[in-house]
Amino acid sequence: MVDGVLFVCHANMCRSPMAEFIARRLLRDLPVAVTSAGTDALDGAAMHPYAVEVAAGTGADPRAFRTRRLRPEHLTRSALVLTATRRQRSVCTAMTPAALPRTFTLRQFARLASAATAEAAEATGPTGTGAGSPLRAAVAAAARARGRLQPATGDADDLRDPIGGSPADFRRCAEEIERSIRPVLALIGTAG
Repeated sequence: MVDGVLFVCHANMCRSPMAEFIARRLLRDLPVAVTSAGTDALDGAAMHPYAVEVAAGTGADPRAFRTRRLRPEHLTRSALVLTATRRQRSVCTAMTPAALPRTFTLRQFARLASAATAEAAEATGPTGTGAGSPLRAAVAAAARARGRLQPATGDADDLRDPIGGSPADFRRCAEEIERSIRPVLALIGTAG
């Protein structure tokens, strides 16, 4: 069975599709499916042109990408849900309350993954939990760290929306996405 990571933003035109393409590149050696959706997306729209440039930089062809509106089944099928903002995290968990333990903002999960990886490095063995897969073990390890770390203040967990900005704003957003995904990779490697 292939586990899935779902990235969620507002319209599924900028942040979540960039995250989808970046994560596919970074997670390509793992049995992990990566998708995205938007809480307020219109099904079938094209990705923002500046986001297309970022996605093309991953080596994939993003021209066929089409937006999709978030539905409960997307949340139910995903082992990990990573949202751009706290508002979108709330929408996801209100839509599918059972998704709460595996729904985080991307920046929040990066912080938790870093803490869980550091704890695993100090332990004598891996953090594996018998959760069935490296991704599910990583989610379980981050969820345990969630209970030990202080929450971030203000909008520290939110990924700034580059819409209305320049190509440089989109590249900065993509760099933040990649910085946030790298601790997830490290945790998957440690927890698995």
